[in-house]
Amino acid sequence: MEKDNNVSSSDVKLDYRIRLGETLEVQDGDSLAISPSESREVLRKIDFCVIPLMGFCYLLQYMDKLALSSATLLGLLRDLDLHGSQYSWCSAIFYFGYLTWSWPSSYLIVRFPTGKYIAMTVCLWGGVLMCHGAVHDFGGLMAARFFLGVGEAAVAPGFALITGMFYTRKEQPLRQGAWFAGNSLANIFGGLVAYGIGQIQTSSLADWRLLFLILGGITSAYAFVLYLFLPDSPDKAVFLDEKQQQIALRRTIETKTGLLDNDNFVPNQVIDALTDPPLWLLVLYTVSVNLANGGLTSFGALVIKGFGFSDLKALLIQMPIGVSQLIFLLLTSSFATLLPSARLVLMIINTLTSMVGMTMVYECKGRAARMAGLCLASVFAANVPLSLSLISSNVGGFTKRSVTSATLFVAYCVGNIAGPQFFQSSQAPRYPTGLRASLSGLAFGTWFLACLRVYYLCENARRNKRYGQSQRLSVHEALREDLSGKTDQQLPDFRYVI
Repeated sequence: MEKDNNVSSSDVKLDYRIRLGETLEVQDGDSLAISPSESREVLRKIDFCVIPLMGFCYLLQYMDKLALSSATLLGLLRDLDLHGSQYSWCSAIFYFGYLTWSWPSSYLIVRFPTGKYIAMTVCLWGGVLMCHGAVHDFGGLMAARFFLGVGEAAVAPGFALITGMFYTRKEQPLRQGAWFAGNSLANIFGGLVAYGIGQIQTSSLADWRLLFLILGGITSAYAFVLYLFLPDSPDKAVFLDEKQQQIALRRTIETKTGLLDNDNFVPNQVIDALTDPPLWLLVLYTVSVNLANGGLTSFGALVIKGFGFSDLKALLIQMPIGVSQLIFLLLTSSFATLLPSARLVLMIINTLTSMVGMTMVYECKGRAARMAGLCLASVFAANVPLSLSLISSNVGGFTKRSVTSATLFVAYCVGNIAGPQFFQSSQAPRYPTGLRASLSGLAFGTWFLACLRVYYLCENARRNKRYGQSQRLSVHEALREDLSGKTDQQLPDFRYVI
């Protein structure tokens, strides 16, 4: 349900000084007059404070995740004597930790201040990453990878919730893309950092151990920055004054993306979420495309080495992959902001592009053509911020939104656990089974996205026929609905963004 972001007056007076999950008090009285210039100033401050904090954190997260792949080219496989499927399981066990903690994390994000909780988990994962540098065998690496997954489980869903707190539905795709750009930048700078560490001449510490220690130390230090400055909710944002905090809350309430409910956890919204057809279409899509993601994240460096590059040069050659992801991410997020009803179409285009790239890697013989294909094969990652924006835009009710996010991250884990298993060490360096599995996953993902778009179109048409066109609500009415505990399925005036 789209609404005007420029608010001039209202017949209500709101008490915004609340904690996430508490009740908003709505009283009749004087209105809070908000000029367009004030609204723009608040948005500008949010953009310059919240987005960089989340973007750099996401860069660190993906660099830390890629560190294992880079470490394989710095001697990790040899030093730990990993053989057979052991490396595949070291990659997959990360997502078992991620999976184990995703549901508890969705509950704790509701119970505790969101920004502080995320900062603590970032500190945890930085410490665990440093522990990677101390392992001496397969078992130790498995344990470290599992707890790294636990530490990282809160970040992406937590950032999606924060985006919903601060931004309207129209604004979300570009902002989701902005902080998710850290993923692409990690591909660019991660290989460069690993290459630089590989040039260090030291006999006391293996290069791959030094890589984990340096990245883990940076991550743990950054956790303190997040603790001080990442806001728990708009009314707790230290970079806004009291009136600006009220404006920030008013903006998202009017477009029904504010994440404030009248209870901490609503059981009937759990049932609503788990019986919602769009959730399961997104689950199937997420599992499918992450067959490719899991394989390429874990084996990308080894695949590139198989093109005929040396170990250190293979680390540098990863950089064009990040550039291609970044280009598609910026284009996709920009078009999604300009054309709000084209999100699923853009996701389908990105996935089809990745299918073309994966086919080039599988079929082509030349090194340049296969490398170009690998760059294209990775662009489906640009769909992540759009899929997150679909959740924040199309799922009403804080509990339902939290459950939906957690369920999709379970699906994300399942796909990433299964993906590396298709990349068999006996098939190095071409990994034909892994490439075929990745290509199949992308094809199925495209089909499920098309089905989801058809569902949303039919549901919007059904609601228009039954209830009439969606009506713009006043601030007072929108706030009352937002506090009613109702989900998108229970609100006749709700229309899905496609």
